[in-house]
Amino acid sequence: MMETGSPFLDTIFLLRNNECITLFSNLLKISIQEEEDAAAYFETEFEKERLEFLSDKVICNTKAAVWAAKVLYYSAQLYVIRENTEKDINDLITVFKGRRDVSEILSADLSLRFLPQIIIALYSTDPEDVLIKMLENILTKFHYSGIGYDLDLKDVNWEKELEDNTYRKLYLERIVEKRDYKLAEIPLINKLLVAEFGMHKDAFWRELKIITEENQ
Repeated sequence: MMETGSPFLDTIFLLRNNECITLFSNLLKISIQEEEDAAAYFETEFEKERLEFLSDKVICNTKAAVWAAKVLYYSAQLYVIRENTEKDINDLITVFKGRRDVSEILSADLSLRFLPQIIIALYSTDPEDVLIKMLENILTKFHYSGIGYDLDLKDVNWEKELEDNTYRKLYLERIVEKRDYKLAEIPLINKLLVAEFGMHKDAFWRELKIITEENQ
């Protein structure tokens, strides 16, 4: 997509299409018009990705998609621009106010899937950066987007978390894609993965060990 002249939209377009980010010299706020344009863009992108799971029950939640994009945009800019931002950081990096259903999780993922890369960059600069914990807390709630990144998910009820068939399928596929051993060795997830692999387990993931009651 061509440049729009909007730092916010250009950042999101560039990241989603080329997995790179433009950093600016000043922290620029996002206008209502930019949010509306982003909502329309994410609806289109969501429809493209929905072809992978073919569920008409899961629709784009533009509120979640735009919120996640703002978190991603501001966290990327805060990686470079920190002067006089401490008082504003809680206004820039906000928590999501919603139900956190499958539509919201997948809509937010359009941007949040790139958040681990920002956290890793922040950590390499300053492991004590308060922004790291804020972003990790967001990923802990939207942990589908954090698969492959080491999160503390000990309080997750996995049976309830993965009860939706579409979400469960996508969750398992991303675990395999990211080769997330920590998640793949959770007993319930391991059982689901092994069942999906069937006789072809070694072709999909030879190194993954099968968790049994004896080796839990």
